[in-house]
Amino acid sequence: DPMAQSSNPQFFTQEELNNLKSTYEVGGLEAVVSLIRKKLQELQNTELHIAVTGESGGGKSTFINTMRGLRRKDKGAAKTGTTETTMKPTPYPHPNMPTVCFWDLPGIGTTNFPAGAYLQEMNLNKYDFFIVISDCRFRENDASLAEAMKELGKKFYFVRSKIDNDLRALQMEDEEFNTDEELGKIRNDCVDNLEKAGISSADVFLISNFKLNEYDFPALKEALEDGLDDLKKHIFLLSLQNTTMEIIEKKRVHLLALIGIIAIISGIVGAVPVPGLSFSCDVKLLTYAIIHFRNHLGLDDASLQRLADTVGKPMGNLKAVAKSPFMGE
Repeated sequence: DPMAQSSNPQFFTQEELNNLKSTYEVGGLEAVVSLIRKKLQELQNTELHIAVTGESGGGKSTFINTMRGLRRKDKGAAKTGTTETTMKPTPYPHPNMPTVCFWDLPGIGTTNFPAGAYLQEMNLNKYDFFIVISDCRFRENDASLAEAMKELGKKFYFVRSKIDNDLRALQMEDEEFNTDEELGKIRNDCVDNLEKAGISSADVFLISNFKLNEYDFPALKEALEDGLDDLKKHIFLLSLQNTTMEIIEKKRVHLLALIGIIAIISGIVGAVPVPGLSFSCDVKLLTYAIIHFRNHLGLDDASLQRLADTVGKPMGNLKAVAKSPFMGE
């Protein structure tokens, strides 16, 4: 059933599915092609704006680079340092997905931005969600920002960075220390401080910007994904580095759903030729799809190099595993 292939709830609202179904029943496959093409266009144009804020030296810029698979010296990397380098919101688009953009915001309550002025200056409505990063304790200013987010109906996440440094220091003091126990203490301390500042039962994620699959980093990525609507969830997921089998599997499921949409537009589902779509147009669309999928699965050279840098493996090893006649190799 051609309709079953396009009726993927990850991309279509219930209303759109009902509309597709009734259009298909009246006019057949040809009638729904323009509706499906419109949805594909919408997917390609969907933007995701992620605000990252916190005090200088807390790991904001490194976090932005890590989420985009970049290192400090790479082209397009956010400038890192202990002094506040950000005077206004600075955009950092994802190298593979320019519609996904991380914004480095100055820390709230700095001398340049008292809390009151900050809320006006930062145009907070434009961001889909906020990540508040600190490498020590969250303060009253962080809580003020969270309150403002709440009023705007925006999601916010507290991230305690450089957790590996804390654990290393604790281990030097006490060789018998228990990692889970210490992580629990740090988490409780963060939650207590936020409660004192007026934010109750906050979720705090403990991370190291250099260890994407350790501590709370996987849980953070999951929480960010879960907080988005289906279209934005799709592009956020595709922007993630392929550091775990779980991420790769999720991408596979999303891309398979997308294949159904592209297949119908290309006129290769069913025996009905789609008027207005020449063979060359089909080839162009399918070629775009293959390149698009290859990039999102991290099989292009640039993505493989970034992944190799992240996991500390030679690129040649990853390339050998990635080689496939279906991936344009």
